[in-house]
Amino acid sequence: MLSALDGQKGLELAKGEKPDLILLDLVLPKMHGFEVLKSLKEDEITKDIPIIVLTNLEAMGDVEKALELGATTYLVKASYSLEEVVQKIKKALGE
Repeated sequence: MLSALDGQKGLELAKGEKPDLILLDLVLPKMHGFEVLKSLKEDEITKDIPIIVLTNLEAMGDVEKALELGATTYLVKASYSLEEVVQKIKKALGE
């Protein structure tokens, strides 16, 4: 498992390590989550990595934008238990 505290570092790690799945918050320092998502989906190396947006932003416009940019799933942190998040991750990985 890898983690990054800002969007720029997360993008660098994803491109360098090519993880099986990415949990992405939208409110990040240095680079907003939407920018990270867009960059990941436009890059040949990372475009097929499933990305679950896990954030506290719950406006319908944010959900729609994330899904349009290629997010696999959009979860609002306050609405899901840890067990439910794990189930969504397993589903995204095809388990």
